[in-house]
Amino acid sequence: MTLLHVALKHEAKPIIEYFKLQCIQTKPYKIYKKEDIILSVCGMGMENTLHVKEIFQKYEINKAINIGIAGCKDKNIEIGSLFCTNHKIDFINYADLTTVNEPLDNKKKLKTTLVDMEAEHFISTCKEFLDIKDIYVLKVVSDYLNTTIPKKEFVWKIIEKNLKSISKVVTLPN
Repeated sequence: MTLLHVALKHEAKPIIEYFKLQCIQTKPYKIYKKEDIILSVCGMGMENTLHVKEIFQKYEINKAINIGIAGCKDKNIEIGSLFCTNHKIDFINYADLTTVNEPLDNKKKLKTTLVDMEAEHFISTCKEFLDIKDIYVLKVVSDYLNTTIPKKEFVWKIIEKNLKSISKVVTLPN
């Protein structure tokens, strides 16, 4: 089974529709499922990302993908661009990423191109259960280090725009 993990409900909505997932759990976090895909919506930050461990204990997961938005320090990169941050994949751009605990708005404090609040914790948790080759982090550029969370409709649109590429990662053989 492939685990798709997002922090925000608006990141999840287009994925739920695209894969036609059904809600199977609402508390303490939402889980959506269909056949061999499971999607968790756990909230932002390290504490919420730790729920991923419970999912591994409950389901037989053989691939895990964190999908979400990220800030970007390079204004030459177009908003809505999709990146894989831990594997080089032919059909997706690659960029390095830093995970922070608080929103970051100072590009001088960022040594990588992208910044988010979950990826490092997601990878760390998943590595307890999977080999790194089966763990992916996919980030869509949402802003240029703006500390306010983007509007729901905007997040939905930029995730939706990248669903064909995201679905190719979902179906990559392990």
